[in-house]
Amino acid sequence: MQSFSYSPRTMLASAWQHRGLIIAMTRREIVGRYRGSFLGMFWSLFNPILMLVIYTFVFSVVFKARWSAGSESRTEFALMLFAGLMVFNFFAECINRAPALILGNVNYVKKVVFPLEILPWVTVGSAFFHLLVSLVVWLVACLVLVGQLQLTSLLLPMIVLPLVLLILGLAWFLASLGVYLRDVSQIVGVLTSMLMFLSPIFYPVTALPEQYRVILQANPLTPVVEGVRAVLFLGQQPDWLHWGVYSFAAGLICWTGFAWFQKTRKGFADVL
Repeated sequence: MQSFSYSPRTMLASAWQHRGLIIAMTRREIVGRYRGSFLGMFWSLFNPILMLVIYTFVFSVVFKARWSAGSESRTEFALMLFAGLMVFNFFAECINRAPALILGNVNYVKKVVFPLEILPWVTVGSAFFHLLVSLVVWLVACLVLVGQLQLTSLLLPMIVLPLVLLILGLAWFLASLGVYLRDVSQIVGVLTSMLMFLSPIFYPVTALPEQYRVILQANPLTPVVEGVRAVLFLGQQPDWLHWGVYSFAAGLICWTGFAWFQKTRKGFADVL
C-alpha cells in the first residue's frame, strides 16, 4: 500500500509545487460560486455590508450596546464588530467546509492521481478572497466615518498568518476525519455556532467578569480578533511575545493536521 510523507518539508514543498493548480482551482471556485447569479461577484461585497448593518442595528440600536464604557459612538461599535466578524467568517467558512472536502471530490480519490493535500489550500484561498473583500469594506468605512487609517494596519498580514496555519491544520484533520465519520459536518457546524458567541466579537474581553475571561482566553480566535482590532482601529502593535507563542502553536497544529491527513489518506479509496 502506498505511503505518503508527512514531514514539514513535504507539506511546504507540495504547496509550492502545485501552486499553479491551487491558484487555478481557487479562481474557479470563487467564480463558480457566483456564476449565473444576476449580481455576480457583487455578492461578495454585498454580504459583508448587509451583515454589518444588521448586526450593528440589532446590538447598538435595539440592545443599545456600546464597545467601551461611557462611549456613545455607534461608529466605534460598528467598526469593532466588523473587524471581529471578518476573522470569524474567515475561520468558519474554512472549518465548516473542511469535513466535506474529500467526500465532495470522490473522483479525485478514485480515478485520478491528484494531490489531495492541496484541497484545504483551495478552501483557504477562496475564503481569503472574501476576507480581503471584507477588509476593503472595513477600510473604506473607517476612512469615511473616522477620517483616517492607522499605520499599524500594515501589520495585519502578520496577525492573520498564524490563523491561516491553524485553519490549514484543522482543515486537514477534519477533511480526513469526515471520510471515516460522516457526523463530523454536523458537529463542526454546532461548534462553530457556539464559538461565534464565545469569541469577543460582539463584546470586548473586559465586558466579562474576571472569573469568566479564562474561557475567552482559551479560545484560539481571541488573540487574532483582538490583534486585528488593535492594528486596524486602535493603532497598537500586537504583543509580540504572545504572537510568537501563538504562531509556534499554530505551526505545530498545522503540521500535526497534515501528518494525520497523510497517514490516513491511504484508506480513503476503500471507505469511499
